[in-house]
Amino acid sequence: MATSHHTHDASSIAKALTEVEAYCAEQKLKLTPVRRRVLEILLQEHRAFGAYEVLSQLQAEGLGSQPPIAYRALDFLVSNGFAHRVENLNGFVACVHPGEDHAPTLLVCRDCKSVSEAPASLMTDALGRVAAESGFSVDPSSVEVQGVCSDCQEATK
Repeated sequence: MATSHHTHDASSIAKALTEVEAYCAEQKLKLTPVRRRVLEILLQEHRAFGAYEVLSQLQAEGLGSQPPIAYRALDFLVSNGFAHRVENLNGFVACVHPGEDHAPTLLVCRDCKSVSEAPASLMTDALGRVAAESGFSVDPSSVEVQGVCSDCQEATK
């Protein structure tokens, strides 16, 4: 798992879109052109995109100009496991494991605002055990961890 941020190339974006399209076909989910384009936008970089930033791109491309268009597309992507909401940045990132049922750890760089997804199984397993011991039922959710990415650490050396 790389925590360094970079812009995805066209082939990795195409591969992710193909995986999501196949999953949607298998699950009989409707991946509309707007939903697909919003996912493409999120796949472009390892950073959180705000809903209005997404809307601005959709509007520039003639795909809609009203906020509900972006919010509905983002809600579809999050609810189906193709994206994650980054509460701390009030934004959204593409999921590294689209369609998989998981609760990721999101590594958020406080300097450049890049976001990387890390497996959270050790953390969620431990949290689940502690919760179960106290009779608490944990809802599926992501964990956000703030810090400094390797690129920003290098830049300050």
